[in-house]
Amino acid sequence: MALSSNKLPPWTIAAPLLAWVVLVGGALMTPPGWLIALMALALAGAVFAAVHHAEVVAHKVGEPFGTLVLAIAVTVIEVALIVSVMLSSGPEKAGLARDTVFAAVMLICNGIVGACLFVGGLRHREQAFQAPGATAALAVLAALVTLTMVLPNYTSSTPGPVMTSSQLGFAGVTSLVLYGCFVIVQTIRHRDYFLVDSANEDVHAPPPPTRVAALSGVLLMVSLVAVVGLAKVLSPSVEAAILNAGAPPATVGIVIAALVLLPECLAALRAANADRIQTSLNLALGSALASIGLTIPTVAAVFIWIGRPLELGLGPKEMVLLFLTLIVSSLTLGKGRTTILQGVVHLAIFASYLFLSIVP
Repeated sequence: MALSSNKLPPWTIAAPLLAWVVLVGGALMTPPGWLIALMALALAGAVFAAVHHAEVVAHKVGEPFGTLVLAIAVTVIEVALIVSVMLSSGPEKAGLARDTVFAAVMLICNGIVGACLFVGGLRHREQAFQAPGATAALAVLAALVTLTMVLPNYTSSTPGPVMTSSQLGFAGVTSLVLYGCFVIVQTIRHRDYFLVDSANEDVHAPPPPTRVAALSGVLLMVSLVAVVGLAKVLSPSVEAAILNAGAPPATVGIVIAALVLLPECLAALRAANADRIQTSLNLALGSALASIGLTIPTVAAVFIWIGRPLELGLGPKEMVLLFLTLIVSSLTLGKGRTTILQGVVHLAIFASYLFLSIVP
């Protein structure tokens, strides 16, 4: 793929537009079986288009800004999807934000990171990256997940996995401060901790023209909104299939997170396969931080405003998996070099999470 091309491939323009046509058709009627299948295909096309446009924008603005663009764009739309589903549902969806954010963390830190380390190690044996950047991201991630999804179980002002309005507001502000400080460190203060150190030709190829990058930026947002819109339209069918199969309701959060994170997953895997594991980790860890640092404050503000309870505390099983993920991630990413073994370990944790979500 030539990221420095003076024009975009026609399919990257047609795919998001087709996704929007199918999305409008699905919104105007109760989707029959054939339309659901067509929406699934349109969703896949929009995902691949989003990945292409994200890579074009990233190549134009450089690292680490490029990966930050996709992480924040996807997270903002993820927030909109979570809030819209929760507001349109009753109290039974009070834990959807927790389930989706936790699913995103497990998908990113074990699924995406594990797959990237496995693919990169399989093809390149050993890959190097900037350890200071990875450990800095893990430190912020550990603080965010503990303060927002573990601590609510141990507060005494309210029973259960919920916080008072003041506690929820404090957690939201703290999350924003932590994420904001990380972005400043990543993009300004210590940008060198997150720079790609690779001789790959794509990294040194001439960047695309400004007009091409600008068009890709617009089409990236169009593609991402189409992805989330199609995911929302398809979610009732997916949710019904999950419940009919006897799976726990929390599985819905996994499906939402997986659909929204598809563009980032594919972009990270392509970078790892091209021996740019630093780009993969920037994208993965940045997405995990954005998922918590932007989602929790926004959802907290909405639910404080409307006066509805918000369940944030994780269950015992989920906390064990979370702490195992943080410990293994700190060991895996603390040295600056990875092999296929670390990828297998993360994938084993991810497989355990998926299995225990279906068979609790």
